[in-house]
Amino acid sequence: MIKRVKKLRLRSNLKASLLVAACVLGLAACAGHPTPSKIKGLPERVELNGVPAFRGDTYQGGPAALASMLSQQGIVITPGLLDKPLHLPGGEADLERNMQVLAREYGMLVYPLDTRLTALLAQVAAGYPVMVRITEGSTLWAEPRYAVLVGFNQQNSTVLLRVARDRRRPVAFSDFESAWKSAGQWAVLVQRPSQLPVNLDTARWQQAANATAQAGQEQAAAQALKVMAERPKQP
Repeated sequence: MIKRVKKLRLRSNLKASLLVAACVLGLAACAGHPTPSKIKGLPERVELNGVPAFRGDTYQGGPAALASMLSQQGIVITPGLLDKPLHLPGGEADLERNMQVLAREYGMLVYPLDTRLTALLAQVAAGYPVMVRITEGSTLWAEPRYAVLVGFNQQNSTVLLRVARDRRRPVAFSDFESAWKSAGQWAVLVQRPSQLPVNLDTARWQQAANATAQAGQEQAAAQALKVMAERPKQP
């Protein structure tokens, strides 16, 4: 009887030891998979709620995206009013160029961004929506289309897009980067001459100003260059 009790105690102790070991190994495994790293210098979460949203997936969503960007700058416009100046229907092949030309004709500067997700998120954190072109990623769209990047959430590793019929579509960082890369990583700001982008590339801003001048908006271009020249010098 005594031997049997000892055996039961031995088995119980052995099971307890194995359970403790399993817990320790489990914790070690969890420690080996760190949480997603945060992008330094950027807020945890940003959403530009004031950016107008226009639902529309015709013409690759270009008129809707451009109308959103122009409306953000105080221009009274709708996607339907942009069809004719964008030469739609029929001008789909030149849509990217025509959208930039039209934005400049409104006195805006079209400022291209670096091909890095962090470059886009930095502008959004500064309050500037970004117009992007995306195509099919892992679960997105089968053809190129235009969208407006209006937010991000670092905790969830997602961006927020105004796209097609969605006012705020969350998309994982990885899916967005895939969709953006497959469409050529095209991303631009549409800025007033007085709105300097963050992390300003002076040569790029000057080129944007020159393009606005060539569109017949010499005064706006001159203002953009003046604002750049008078900006506070970085320490």
